[in-house]
Amino acid sequence: MSESPTSPAPSKPDNRMPLSAAFIVGNEAAERFSYYGIRSILAVYITGEVMRGGLGQTKDTATTIIHLFIFANYFLPLLGAWLSDRLIGRYWTILSLSLVYCLGNGVLACSDLLTTVNAKLACLAAGLGLIALGSGGIKPCVSAFMGDQFKPEQGHLLQKAYGAFYWAINFGSFFSFLVVPWVKDHHGYGWAFGVPGVFMALATLIFWLGTRHYTRVAPARETKTAGFLKVLLGAFRSQARLTLAPILNVLTSLVLPLLAMMVFTALALVHDLTPAMRGLGWAALAAVGCWYLLIVGLSLTGRLELPDHYWNAARPRFTEGEISAARSVSPILFVFALVPVFWALFDQTTSTWVLQGKTMVPVKVFGYTIDAEEMQSANPAFVMILVPLLTLGVYPRLGRLATPLRRMSAGMFLAAASYVLVAWLQHRLDAGAQLSILWQMLPYLILTTGEVLLSTTGLEFAFAEAAPSMRSTIMSFWLLTVAFGNLLVAAITRVLGGGDVEAGSVTSGRFLLYAGLTAVVGVLFSIVASRYRYRHPTFKALAGEP
Repeated sequence: MSESPTSPAPSKPDNRMPLSAAFIVGNEAAERFSYYGIRSILAVYITGEVMRGGLGQTKDTATTIIHLFIFANYFLPLLGAWLSDRLIGRYWTILSLSLVYCLGNGVLACSDLLTTVNAKLACLAAGLGLIALGSGGIKPCVSAFMGDQFKPEQGHLLQKAYGAFYWAINFGSFFSFLVVPWVKDHHGYGWAFGVPGVFMALATLIFWLGTRHYTRVAPARETKTAGFLKVLLGAFRSQARLTLAPILNVLTSLVLPLLAMMVFTALALVHDLTPAMRGLGWAALAAVGCWYLLIVGLSLTGRLELPDHYWNAARPRFTEGEISAARSVSPILFVFALVPVFWALFDQTTSTWVLQGKTMVPVKVFGYTIDAEEMQSANPAFVMILVPLLTLGVYPRLGRLATPLRRMSAGMFLAAASYVLVAWLQHRLDAGAQLSILWQMLPYLILTTGEVLLSTTGLEFAFAEAAPSMRSTIMSFWLLTVAFGNLLVAAITRVLGGGDVEAGSVTSGRFLLYAGLTAVVGVLFSIVASRYRYRHPTFKALAGEP
């Protein structure tokens, strides 16, 4: 282990890539193989026939379990960040929670040894809980630990290192979607869940082998500067209340008319419900609609951040630097508030899209069967192609049209378009058509393009716009958008359930509901984007702002 340098950085750049970075990249590739390998067969395992080793549950149950699992994976990073920053540091957080991760894999693999469905379900819950704790806990630490390995004079190598890191994620997930389903088909669920466990053990071993090469940063048990939430809550305590007049104006002028339109749209599209559940469905949609329309209302009035008097209330307790840093976060959070709906669509590629694919006709490519589970490999394959294509070939040619928030808006609309196609495929399947699994390739391409436009751009935008002291906070909030998107799917599935048990969450009406919701949010996001004023000089120049 080496200590963080304290001497001034030399003027001459150091072009040597730290050896420790190779161990971190190898660890990430193996860990992502494990995580996505589990997700690749989870929907099929939960809904599969009991006689064939499955759990025999409904599609709605599978959708709910999967998205609650993903929610936990993206909510628990808050715990991992707290452990690493305040208690034991990034190295020990990664190593200790990786062992918890391995334990969860072992529990999940052992579920196939049990004889009753209830026992298997209990084992599944325990295994997924431990995996979520391990995977979620290390998530905010690994990428930050990569940055710790570079001295100031090696800063120019960070882009290459993170490029390799991002490719490792997609490389591991691509092969997991091909290997794990094959193991399931030929050797059963026990071995199929065991293979990701082996890779997680390998990931932990790779990380441990690099121990003596790592640069470790001690945890800041007592931070010297106040964080975003501390300043925010301090301001809230320092004044009686926020001015309600602008919010009431938004409610009366925007929310009520558009909310009525959303309710009638839901009535027309969602035809697979029991009458008793429609009211709850409308209530859920109304709550989501109110939130998003409130955001766009604030942006239309030019207040895409908390008002001045709110921050003025914090001045007696915090420095100008702390308030300025916290204030840089608030406009970004208004943008982030619209992002969860995208993840609600994207992460269904491991749930409802797989369940739809199981009703389609598999194909053989060079003797290898491509079924619904294997089709998930299309996403990382497209990502590895699209990232350099868009970054190097498309964005430079678009100029001002390719500002970060415009790219993210386009990603929203592409996600909605992909679900219109998936709804059309489901309509054809419900009518008795025999469709090849390759029909899902086009929706995968459209949705993955949307992912690259929104996800990679979103992180770039947030890190550039936020104050340096707030970048860890921004990463936590970004991960929470994924968590809440999956929580939204689980909530909608439970609230709108109770219709056709066999179809469950896999109906053309349900897919169109998600497409319509995302299209509405895409319009709102475009309005927010038009009102946003960039802080970073590069983005200001690209947008033509003074």
